[in-house]
Amino acid sequence: MSTHQHRIAKIDVHLVSSPVAAGFADATRTVETIGFTVVRITTDQGLEGFGLTYHEVGGEATRSLILHNIAPRIVGRDPLDTEVLWEELFHYLRGVGRKGLTYCALSAVDLALWDLKGKIIGLPLYRLLGGGKTRLPVYASGGWTSYDDDQLVDEMVGMVEEGYSHIKFKVGVDNAQNLTRDLARVRKVREAVGPDIRLLIDANNCWDAGTAIKFADRAKEFDIYLFEEPVLADDIPGLARVRRGTSIPLATGEHEYTKYGARDLILGEAADVIQLDGARAGGMTEMLKIGALTQAWNLKFAPHAMEHMHMHIVSVMPNALFLERLRIFEDVSNKIVRNAPLPHKGFIEIPTGPGHGLELDMDFIREFDEA
Repeated sequence: MSTHQHRIAKIDVHLVSSPVAAGFADATRTVETIGFTVVRITTDQGLEGFGLTYHEVGGEATRSLILHNIAPRIVGRDPLDTEVLWEELFHYLRGVGRKGLTYCALSAVDLALWDLKGKIIGLPLYRLLGGGKTRLPVYASGGWTSYDDDQLVDEMVGMVEEGYSHIKFKVGVDNAQNLTRDLARVRKVREAVGPDIRLLIDANNCWDAGTAIKFADRAKEFDIYLFEEPVLADDIPGLARVRRGTSIPLATGEHEYTKYGARDLILGEAADVIQLDGARAGGMTEMLKIGALTQAWNLKFAPHAMEHMHMHIVSVMPNALFLERLRIFEDVSNKIVRNAPLPHKGFIEIPTGPGHGLELDMDFIREFDEA
């Protein structure tokens, strides 16, 4: 533990991405690029913390916002003041965006500050936050609608063979216009993996409430563990209608931001599982509050993707179900971080180092940085 007060001295931002050769698609869009915005914050005593957010579109704007607007306001400040800095930046930035890229930028900065906080104090974040679990369940996520049926089944069976007990795939094939084929695909997956594997399905905002209820009514025979984003994420009344219309637990939240977005989902009775993403919703500072809200309403908490940024918050929250490992991210995320924990039989172990416990591979990052 450092005995001298640190000050923020420098912020660096790197955009690292890779084209998706196969052109994966869900029900509503084609994914062309996978990438991350990497934020590094260095103190005057040479300690460095990092945070990540997404870089599919808008990475250049996110980097510019961090370097030209956020950095001048926090250089020279105490990195331990995460609550103070978050509140100041929230009010400074709220006029240019209450959601979207503004909060992706703030999230990555906050995650980097928390990494620094752990390194200054000399503890991994799960211990700093009072958590005790170091072995965390993780589910595999893939199964794109652009796959033919054999590709879908092969990938899901492969996940099970790797030791995953929870697997997720997409529904909404043929531009979300073919429920019969969607149901046939669900049936094929269930038959291929057997009755003991928990199936999660993700509609990626593709249906209206009536169609989603119709699908859920017909799909429940396949023992669906979780039904994610059945309607547009902004349609909270529609989500509530689907929730009332099916016995399948409903999940949503990856497209919401801050504790206020979580509050709206909860008060709207729109989900059984809240899935906000710390790389978008406001970083660790805000995710602690979001997690607390889910506990207050006796809901489940399951952060979207970014398992390396969410390990410590899942350790802390007693109502957290698991981490999500998006298979499409693996190639880039495992190269950005040298010691990225890899799943083993459906679990990952949190690294024991201070902060996130992770080490960036700066050779790879500099080679692929879109500077």
